[in-house]
Amino acid sequence: MVMVRERARETRGSGARQRLTARDWADAALAAMGEGGLAAVAVEPLAARLGTTKGSFYWHFTNRDALIEAALERWEESRTEAVIAELAEEPDPGARLRRLFVRGTHRAAEDPLEVSLLASAADPRVAAALARVTDRRIGHIAALYAELGFPEDEAQRRGLLAYTTYLGHAQLSHAVPGTLPAGDARDRHLDAVLETLLRPAGTTGTSPDVREVSPDTRASESAAERG
Repeated sequence: MVMVRERARETRGSGARQRLTARDWADAALAAMGEGGLAAVAVEPLAARLGTTKGSFYWHFTNRDALIEAALERWEESRTEAVIAELAEEPDPGARLRRLFVRGTHRAAEDPLEVSLLASAADPRVAAALARVTDRRIGHIAALYAELGFPEDEAQRRGLLAYTTYLGHAQLSHAVPGTLPAGDARDRHLDAVLETLLRPAGTTGTSPDVREVSPDTRASESAAERG
């Protein structure tokens, strides 16, 4: 959402009007959804946000419904597929799972888009996108558990458990933000959550899959995940 606002200022400040892309409009629509749900996706306010006219919108889209569909596709690509692809460079599945969980919870706490989409699930377009994304995310997390050596059934169960834990954090971050710890305490809390999620069934104590992270590493990693 910050990116959209900065782009709008740059567009207004330029001498000649900058031609916007369909992606620019989709990003602006997602920012509006995060702030006010589907009802906030309206052509004239979005044009003002982007510093352009309705003519730019109709150059790319036939109507508002087409924009909403494009925005939901953009959400799927940027918040799921792109994240999975980026973290694939990490060879250790336990570390990959940790980075995925930390990134997701930090972003969900700072950006209300995910919670707003969940609240808009009565809309068939949003419901379909949520179903696709949920299936993809749980499947990916389950695959990480399988890489860690969990049996298939247990990997699927853990994948669902980890994802519902993420959603709970996302909801609490906006509905009752004071419930969750902040700063370093939040990082320690997330480490404890991951230790529980990665602990082999029927065991107690620290899971061998969760490594201690130094304060410097944690700080740099958290900054990267927020970026």
